[in-house]
Amino acid sequence: MMMGVRLYGPSDLRVEEMPQPGAPGPGQVLLRVKAVGVCGSDLHTYHDGRIGDTVVSSPLILGHEFAGIVEAVGAAAVDGCGRNLLPGALVAVDPAWPCGHCEPCRKGHPNLCLDLHFAGHYPDPGALCQWMLVPASACFPMPAGTDPGVGALLETLGVALHAVDLAQVRVGDTAAVLGAGPIGLSILQVAKHAGAHPVFVSDKLPWRLDLARRLGGVPISCDADDPVQAVLQATGGRGVDCAIEAAWADESIQQAAAMARPGGRLVLVGIPGDDRLTLRHSTARRKGLTIRLARRMKHTYPRALELHARGAVDLPALVSHRFPLAQTPLAFALAAGYRQGVVKVMIDV
Repeated sequence: MMMGVRLYGPSDLRVEEMPQPGAPGPGQVLLRVKAVGVCGSDLHTYHDGRIGDTVVSSPLILGHEFAGIVEAVGAAAVDGCGRNLLPGALVAVDPAWPCGHCEPCRKGHPNLCLDLHFAGHYPDPGALCQWMLVPASACFPMPAGTDPGVGALLETLGVALHAVDLAQVRVGDTAAVLGAGPIGLSILQVAKHAGAHPVFVSDKLPWRLDLARRLGGVPISCDADDPVQAVLQATGGRGVDCAIEAAWADESIQQAAAMARPGGRLVLVGIPGDDRLTLRHSTARRKGLTIRLARRMKHTYPRALELHARGAVDLPALVSHRFPLAQTPLAFALAAGYRQGVVKVMIDV
């Protein structure tokens, strides 16, 4: 048996014993989970017992940002870089496991797979447990001694990389990021590394804005100021070349569109709690905005690893709290309540 955490309904997380997974099959590894990050999409499922139109109709193990130690390997266990995996390797795990055969997969868009399995997204169990079976191809080895929490954050960084790719950020561009959660703060760092300056960051939580400032952004309190007017004033009325919405997608989508310059780019990363996109048509139409919606990420783990290895991004700065697996319900309650300076909560398994 092993310890794990299941969601039984809205805000109903239970720590309990459950069977250990069996031996890995061909192309699989048995992973001893070491760290799991609590993501905003986890919080949607935790709050509502669903995310978008996917309803959790039976107990589910959450957790899709994770890293661990390879305990055992099946036949033909080849990692995401095409190398044989060996027991003892510390790996970050891409939680998206596409089929590889459908039309989107064949066209190079595995994040849009029609038969995708995604850890922690109903009905596929996630990583808030001690051991799990994962595809070897989803594993990306990290140097020995790396904090497993960094490995878990490579998923967050991958989402940021994909968003900045969609925004087509170029050297000298101006940018705005709405939402200074872990993904927004990662987008800030990647956009700056891509050459954007300045990068405005809007949020309501003062400690997150302080962190945005330390990471090189221009913070704007959306509670104290009108963020649209603040951006327009700072840019002489022009607006920014690209605006990336990474909040809970309510009025922030309209704000992002209003911040963008005519002919600018708008990328939507946040997931609305009510599953609705609210945007004034005339704002986007009259500016001729290019609007892209980000679906997770694709082909980002090697780049994320390289950015971290070079020190181009500061992932540990995002982790504000750490909890043991047994205190996962407390960790989720803290993250969901946005209390005590929370940015990223990490579960150490």
